[in-house]
Amino acid sequence: MDSPLLRRLFSRALRASLASPLVLAGCGGADLTGYSALACDDGFPTVSGLSPTVPPDFVQLRSISTDWGGSFFDEARRGSSGTACGTASDKAACESALSNLSSRTGFRSICEQTCSAYYVATTRGDEVTAHTTMEALKGFLGSIDTAQEAALLAFASKYDLSCRDLERGAVRANDKGGFNIIGTTGYACGPNTALTQHVLDVSASGEVKEVSSHILERGRSNCVVGRRPVGLRASDGVACVDALGRHFASAAHLEAASIKAFLRLREELALHGADVALQDAALVSALEEVMHTDVSARLARRFGATPQRPEVAELPLRSLFEVALENAVEGCVRETFGALVGHHQALHARDAEVREAMTRIAEDETRHAELSWAIDRWAREQLTAAECAALREAQREAVATLREEVALLPDAALVTEAGIPAPEVAASLLATLEQELWA
Repeated sequence: MDSPLLRRLFSRALRASLASPLVLAGCGGADLTGYSALACDDGFPTVSGLSPTVPPDFVQLRSISTDWGGSFFDEARRGSSGTACGTASDKAACESALSNLSSRTGFRSICEQTCSAYYVATTRGDEVTAHTTMEALKGFLGSIDTAQEAALLAFASKYDLSCRDLERGAVRANDKGGFNIIGTTGYACGPNTALTQHVLDVSASGEVKEVSSHILERGRSNCVVGRRPVGLRASDGVACVDALGRHFASAAHLEAASIKAFLRLREELALHGADVALQDAALVSALEEVMHTDVSARLARRFGATPQRPEVAELPLRSLFEVALENAVEGCVRETFGALVGHHQALHARDAEVREAMTRIAEDETRHAELSWAIDRWAREQLTAAECAALREAQREAVATLREEVALLPDAALVTEAGIPAPEVAASLLATLEQELWA
């Protein structure tokens, strides 16, 4: 299930519970007249349509991921174009060199909780090359005379480019012989953060200059809701008289635990041969949960509570069935419902700080729910009929447990200030998902 379908279902659920329709549109920004969507491969700027001065046989975008200490290293193949070693005199040697090609450095190097970078691999005759710097990339491309080349340079210059939303990723030719690119920087999660739109001028010589910028979305102060990892030890609770403090301290505790859940999920997906896109989505989800933990902890402290650090037992990696079983419950049921509740909070929380926070949180958690359903589809294709039946039964039990939980009356402050749905509203939300998603 992709996010547009999930969003439409969430919108129906909110309407059925007498909530306002879901509003997910942006506002403001550059005039997009004449712009068109970027060409992408699996969410990255495509390397098809490049016109280097000396054409290669094959070109491929590769990503590099490392941790701060360098103990973790992963390299992934993204989009490619052409025939690898197509004109090589010794094709086997060329293919071996391409397979063994690797780099720990690249352009667009960014370090947050982990470090990432990219490089372009090419073959031309018997020559296999890694273009790992901006200078090397520009030298390979030569004159920038296609939209794809302009987009690749903007991406390499650390601008984020959306493949679906023109407001966050678009291109058009300009009257100076180059191209204008729409891209973004930053994110809107936490105080003093913002998602900023940039109009870029990419010249024929490869210079990338900012023409204008506009803040699309200002930072939210809180990000919550996450999946629980296997091995999570029970918390002793939070000593705080304020219900809002206890609530957000608990949320921060679970968000911190969900970082470990997604990192473990990524390992287990790799172990069982899942597509790289699923592995990468799990890593991105972990990074988003880091931000969620930080801002929800700050919100908890605002209400007088101190979150506890989660304790998660170190356990061996599990079988595919065990991974799928946990995902069916934690992802396809609990995390999916949590994302819907996040949208409800974004619409109904009286506290402005919470309301603004949940607008972004709900977006993140909707993507996490989308990932859960994608993993569910992938895993079921490899499981036996009996194992798939066990997943369905586990989901039914999880929904029944959730129904009991939402029937409990929350503190009045959680309903009014934090937008937590009252039992009758939560039951309506749950019923819509039960009829249309979990049936």
